[in-house]
Amino acid sequence: MDTHKELDTRGLNCPLPILKAKKALADMASGEVLKVVATDPGSMRDFQAFARQTGNELVEQTTAMGEYVHYLRRR
Repeated sequence: MDTHKELDTRGLNCPLPILKAKKALADMASGEVLKVVATDPGSMRDFQAFARQTGNELVEQTTAMGEYVHYLRRR
């Protein structure tokens, strides 16, 4: 997937990955994609709720080797 910005939130727990993603998205143009890499298992449901509440599109979520990768498209 084509991403415009990547955010490494490994080792951070809720709500820090969401707060950092929110800040990063604020600096992005509409339609751009943010990739967030996290190690917090709760980030899967956190990013789903975040997308619903903010109107940003959660394009994809993947899990591999203890890492959770989220792709968000800026509204």
